Order: sequence, then structure tokens, then C-alpha cells
Amino acid sequence: MRRFSTISEFHAFAQLPPPQHPLLSVVDVGTVPHQYGAEPTSMVLDFYTIAVKRMRNFNMKYGQHSFDFNEGILSFMAPNQVFSMAVAAPAEDAEKSGWVVYLHPDFLWNTPLAKTIQQYDFWDYSLKEALFLSAKEEATITNIVLAIEQECSTNIDRFSKQIIISQVEGLLNYGNRFYDRQFITREKANHEVLERLETLLQAYFNSAALLERGLPTVHYVADCLHLSPKYLSNLLRVVTGQNTQQHIHAQLIAKAKEKLSTTTLTVSEIAYELGFEHVPSFSKLFKAKTNLSPLEFRTSFN
Repeated sequence: MRRFSTISEFHAFAQLPPPQHPLLSVVDVGTVPHQYGAEPTSMVLDFYTIAVKRMRNFNMKYGQHSFDFNEGILSFMAPNQVFSMAVAAPAEDAEKSGWVVYLHPDFLWNTPLAKTIQQYDFWDYSLKEALFLSAKEEATITNIVLAIEQECSTNIDRFSKQIIISQVEGLLNYGNRFYDRQFITREKANHEVLERLETLLQAYFNSAALLERGLPTVHYVADCLHLSPKYLSNLLRVVTGQNTQQHIHAQLIAKAKEKLSTTTLTVSEIAYELGFEHVPSFSKLFKAKTNLSPLEFRTSFN
């Protein structure tokens, strides 16, 4: 495991020239020296990484996942995330282009962005959930990165930091917009995720897992679907208007209604079978979702 607390240390490791600014660096992917290895190198960076890459005929693996960079891919990685990368020798006609912005949290000190940067959900997405850019989107991102690079290469003055902060905010806001577009345009893939979620929840609620382990958590469901919790919730919110927790509760209420209407179990027994330790918690959730208490539902149904 290699940990890099400064951008300068990482530049030296990657055989790059020293950064023009100790807390901010813009790297042209096309100029990065080739470093190949069959075994992945695990790393932790203590700074933000925003990357747009296009790498044709490169066999790259991040962790256990192979990546096709023929399309422009935009990715965001927050500090202190562990990642590993292995790069096999490319084909003779391999090409790579794009930019990487390395941003140390200290650069944001005493700016509004220091307080708001973690509010962008994509920092919690995994690398396999990177954003596939259209040619127009890639050009938009590249122009902003070029503007940041140009600002870094000029003489630093009292306006430089605020201008760069504004440009970084532009990158983040476009990332939000383009991710929202991706959730909408990848309709077939997103509905396949929804179908897998419904199948997973139905199987869980119909098994002994509910009694043994209680309600499934958002993290459990996301892990089963091989997605990050934030990415799954945002995807579902765009497709259905509900996040993952709301889908779990919807399945729970459906199961509760079934037991209230088809069995003679008491409310306490039903609450216990649905994984609740305390009956009032079950009754409160049921009423919040149906506007009826469990007993009122059973009476109205009968």
C-alpha cells in the first residue's frame, strides 16, 4: 500500500515533472510515462482526483474490474479512498488522451467550496460507476480543465485562487448534470437494476433472513447489486422517484399488508416476523406509509 499525502510526492512516484502549484496540479494523460505491471498497485491519495480519460487499446484494471476507455470517461475520487490499478502493455496502435486534476483539500481552505464539496454525491460512487461522456460533454469538461491548467501556469496573484475555485465548481456542477443525464439515457440498464433490486428484496422478505438479520440495509442491498449506495439511490430516484431506503420500506409495507389481511397473527407477532424489535417502531412506520395504523388497516380490509 502506497500513501501519498502531497501532490508532489505522487508526481515523483508517477515520474511526472514537479507540479506548478503544491496544492493543485493538472496532468495531461498523454504525457504520463507508461508504467506496466501484471499485479495491481494499491494506493491512497490524500487529495481529490478529477479525471477525464480516453485510452484506446489499453488493457487497464482498477481493482478487479477491467475498463474500456475508448469513450471519454469522467471520474471523481475523494481523499483517503483505497484504489489499485494494473496496466498491461498496450497494442501498437494504443492512444491515450485526457486530463487529471489533483486538488489538495488545503487549497480549499477558507472558501465556501471547502464546506460544500462533500455534498456532491459522486465522491461516494465507486470507480466502476464512472461517467461516460458524449463528445460534446467531453469537450465541455476539457475546456474547463484547460482553463484551470492555464490559470495554474500564469503568475499567481490575488485573483488566481478564486478563479480556479470557480472553475473547479464548474467541473463539479457539470459532473452532476452529466450524471443525471446518464441515469436518464441508460434506461434499459437502469430498469435491469430495478428488476434485480425487486427480485432481491422479494427473496429476502420471503426468506428467514428477515427474522434472523432484520430489515436489509441500503449498504447490504447495494453490495448485493455490486453498486455503491449513493449511486444506487440516485439511479433509483431518477427512474422511480424513490431512493433505496424507500424501496425497502415499500417491500416491507407490502409484506405487512399481506400478513395483516391473510393471517390472524397479532400486530406484535407480525412486527417480530418483519424484523422489528419494538412494536411501536413498526406501527409508526406503517402509519407513516399508509396513513393507517396496522389495526386500522386490518379493520378496514375486513
